[in-house]
Amino acid sequence: MTSFSLIDRLVKGLPERHQRIGGEFLRFGTVGAFGFCIDVAVVYALRGALGLYGAGMVAYFAAASANWALNRVWTFRDRDHSAVHAQWARFLAVNFFGFVLNRGAYSLLIASLAEARAQPIIAVAAGSISGFLVNFLLSRRLVFR
Repeated sequence: MTSFSLIDRLVKGLPERHQRIGGEFLRFGTVGAFGFCIDVAVVYALRGALGLYGAGMVAYFAAASANWALNRVWTFRDRDHSAVHAQWARFLAVNFFGFVLNRGAYSLLIASLAEARAQPIIAVAAGSISGFLVNFLLSRRLVFR
């Protein structure tokens, strides 16, 4: 069973009135987990060349772009889609608030914990969790209307 069919089964188990938002929330979280993997991979790949802060910035945009694409075709597939470039730009702009929370937590941990500098996955995870709900709510209301 794929994670996609598992999500669909979980959604069908929700009360009917909660299936749409519940499904979007679960799919958004699944996409976010995929984006987390991209984020971590890019940080680890680029930390030697760009340092942890530079790698963190590049990683955020790589993960955010992948998340936007997957959210467009899977999470919010039943919603109206505007032009690709305009929606991508709106996604990045709207998720700026999540970005501030995400990279704020990341930067705080990198600056203050030797463990986070040695294992940046700790800071990436804290940042991802910090921005998740804000990104979901803003994406749902303002990007994928």
